[in-house]
Amino acid sequence: MGRGFKLIFASSLLLMLLGICQGSKVGVCYGRNADDLPTADKAVQLIQLHNIKYVRIYDSNIQVLKAFANTGIELMIGIPNADLLPFAQFQSNADTWLKNNILPYYPATKITYITVGAEVTEAPNNVSALVVPAMQNVFTALRKAGLQRKIKVSSTHSLGVLSRSFPPSAGAFNSSFAFFLRPLLEFLAENQSPFLVNTYPYYAYRDSSTNVSLDYALFESSSEVIDPNTGLLYTNMFDAQIDAVYFALMALNFRTIKIMVTETGWPSKGSPKETAATPDNAQTYNTNLIRHVINDTGTPAKPGEELDVYIFSLFNENRKPGLESERNWGLFFPDQTSVYNLDFTGKGTVDVTTGANITSSNGTWCVASSNASESDLQSALNWACGPGNVDCSAIQPSQPCFEPDNLVSHASYAFNSYYQQNGASDVACSFGGNGIRTDKNPSYDNCIYMVAGVFLVNNDCRGNKTGSSSNVTTGASKTASAGNKVSCVRICVCLLLALLTFL
Repeated sequence: MGRGFKLIFASSLLLMLLGICQGSKVGVCYGRNADDLPTADKAVQLIQLHNIKYVRIYDSNIQVLKAFANTGIELMIGIPNADLLPFAQFQSNADTWLKNNILPYYPATKITYITVGAEVTEAPNNVSALVVPAMQNVFTALRKAGLQRKIKVSSTHSLGVLSRSFPPSAGAFNSSFAFFLRPLLEFLAENQSPFLVNTYPYYAYRDSSTNVSLDYALFESSSEVIDPNTGLLYTNMFDAQIDAVYFALMALNFRTIKIMVTETGWPSKGSPKETAATPDNAQTYNTNLIRHVINDTGTPAKPGEELDVYIFSLFNENRKPGLESERNWGLFFPDQTSVYNLDFTGKGTVDVTTGANITSSNGTWCVASSNASESDLQSALNWACGPGNVDCSAIQPSQPCFEPDNLVSHASYAFNSYYQQNGASDVACSFGGNGIRTDKNPSYDNCIYMVAGVFLVNNDCRGNKTGSSSNVTTGASKTASAGNKVSCVRICVCLLLALLTFL
């Protein structure tokens, strides 16, 4: 066997192994149905600041695609229902769209998924029959450009696509949708694309609070729901909904199709009858969701199965119709301040009574990492002194913290001010990975770095602070999942050594 072939074989196998060890991903939906949102460039800066690596948008807006260029953020873009007809009618329409809307910006903008249609079974006009032909034409256009393996094609669905979802093992697709669902599933299986589903335990609780407990919907339940057909134990609604889809797929013998959650979340505000729509509940749900996902917990029917999830939504969107909750799913207000603190690493703690991230500052500070690039530090500094509402007057010329006049020093002062003002939590010192916590006081001469006592930031994150000395971590540690990840890494390392020997 030639050395060149060995090298190609080994490289391919190593890439496959690294993919296996990658783990589940958490992204955010960037909806723009509002008239008060920041520009796309500023939204992307906010996304980078919070180290979000995966984003879903609902169209292929050129200004948005440009804003994501050279960020490394993986982007899921959409073809709206209103555009399905031309895409389904003629291959040339899909070819032209790809040529004009995608290829000029790819791969600088890292597009990885195209969703063709969104929740078509819920659409007021019947466009379901157009989905698969449109998907096939988009796929063919990608294949002509040699991108069919780099950009996956699928379509998103609500749980309304199921006729039964409880118990999970009885999950079944609505037979009235079979005319387009079966060819759609055949397309997904043939092209190794995921089934995309939007799951909202909030609605299950809101519409059936007598049958669904709030704790069960928020991942906080201490009791278990037993599936009588399988004996599987469920401690949260999210897992039950996902497994209902798994069982529906298996009932049609589509066992290889993976599931991806393209929307889930919890509103922070609602109408008077929507009593569960609060910042506390929204923070609790999303925090527990992130932990659940990044630990590769899987579901009772698929333990340890990777499950990528997109949280809805980046901003509150004031033009969305319907109840008050519809306009309040955002993680951020349009002015880019947080609706509530959310730790995207899944390592933060949550107070069980308030749902707030809390950390004792207790003599800790946040400073700029010496390993951060100048461009990243400058972007983070600009954000902290702008939308982050930090008073940066102390680092202006002739002021006590201006000297030494360098980026690391100025960013450190701004980072720490933001950190102390926002609860001294892990996420408040993230700055896209450019901030680090320290127990060494960085103050010098007349430059005094702010330090706070034990406090937490009120969930609206607008400066109203509530004292607390609690520090309670909710949710059990996922030792087994961590062990699985370690084992995976060990396997990859061992196989890499074997490959080197093979070469």
